[in-house]
Amino acid sequence: MKIAVVGTGYVGLVSGTCFAETGNHVTCVDIDASKVERLTRGEVTIYEPGLEALFERNLKEGRLYFTTDLAKAVENAEIIFLALPTPPGEDGSADLSYILGVAKQLGQMISSYKVVVDKSTVPVGTAERVQAAIAANATVPFDVVSNPEFLREGAAIEDFMKPDRIVVGTSSARAEEVMRKLYAPFVRQGNPIIMMDERSAEMTKYAANAYLATRITFMNEVANLCEKVGANVDAIRKGIGTDKRIGPRFLFPGVGYGGSCFPKDVQALGKTAQEHQYDFKILNSVMDVNDYQRTSLVRKVKNYYKNNLKGLRLAIWGLAFKPNTDDIREAPALYTIDALLAEGATITAYDPEAMPNVQRIYGSSINFAQNAYQTLDAADALLILTEWSVFRTPDFDEMAKKLKNKIIFDGRNLYEVTEMRSMGWHYESIGRP
Repeated sequence: MKIAVVGTGYVGLVSGTCFAETGNHVTCVDIDASKVERLTRGEVTIYEPGLEALFERNLKEGRLYFTTDLAKAVENAEIIFLALPTPPGEDGSADLSYILGVAKQLGQMISSYKVVVDKSTVPVGTAERVQAAIAANATVPFDVVSNPEFLREGAAIEDFMKPDRIVVGTSSARAEEVMRKLYAPFVRQGNPIIMMDERSAEMTKYAANAYLATRITFMNEVANLCEKVGANVDAIRKGIGTDKRIGPRFLFPGVGYGGSCFPKDVQALGKTAQEHQYDFKILNSVMDVNDYQRTSLVRKVKNYYKNNLKGLRLAIWGLAFKPNTDDIREAPALYTIDALLAEGATITAYDPEAMPNVQRIYGSSINFAQNAYQTLDAADALLILTEWSVFRTPDFDEMAKKLKNKIIFDGRNLYEVTEMRSMGWHYESIGRP
């Protein structure tokens, strides 16, 4: 099949590459000419494990193209995916200007039947607005479909190639047939393609992310209470996670959720509730708790140092919002850094992938190390903010030599409390003694 993907961000690039991997001819469009040039010469512009090999193969074999020319990309395409940003506005609502802007252009460009697919995460009712924007100028039939993505950063290739399920929102039998044909290679093991109306598909994405954010937030609340009563959240996590009604995933406490999806989508769903005069109490609490949790490690540091951080040299391991990505959008590390700098601390940080992105924000306000151990040189304490595998089994003897004091504040609960105590470390984590 011939496919156009409008937008070469995280979702667009992963989707386009994976569609090409199953034999489709994919043209990806972006208004950023320099980015298109980099992609055309084989430079992957995001970090995602497994993407580079697929990208290089499909580029080399001529199934993956990049252009700034929207009209050229959609001319022969059977399916047009809109993978454009929907950033939150000041009131938390999703900004649809990019999607609706392209939709208006498509109405002027299409000369034969097309299936236009909303791949971006969009509020309920967006498919109808896209339909109207295209119809204002279109002279040929077309259908608009909602097809939300459920990709985990760090595991996006596996998620796309072997999805748990595919959600398609459409009221058109013709569009349904096209979408089933497109996704047939991805569900050969029998995982479902779930057909529903457009509004339900749009709501499904927000409901899924809001629920997962709620699970994380609930466990953070449990962890905070554990610290008050002397319980161990690790034991509790295992105790409830083995209940088949609950399951073990998204039960790890920490310094809050971040990234490009959960914060934005929870806010947008909350805004939708407000617009329909519904008081979504749980969702409002989730946002409040997560805001508080993001700086939980800072409060532990301030408590230990009696509210005087001025002049302290602090090491930070981990800047990305989660491991196996360079994404720092809404990363708890950024909130932690801001709070520590405001208290007068000096920071040296290391992350395997995210340092260039963080440096663009902070410049010389913080220092960056070439490896994890270099951050520890003459530092007063270490803060761990992302659970990269490289941080899980460090050389504690080497760490002790470099740090001024054997002090770790762990926002991801990487180490065993009893083991750290036996080695003489002052070790504070989340929800554990």
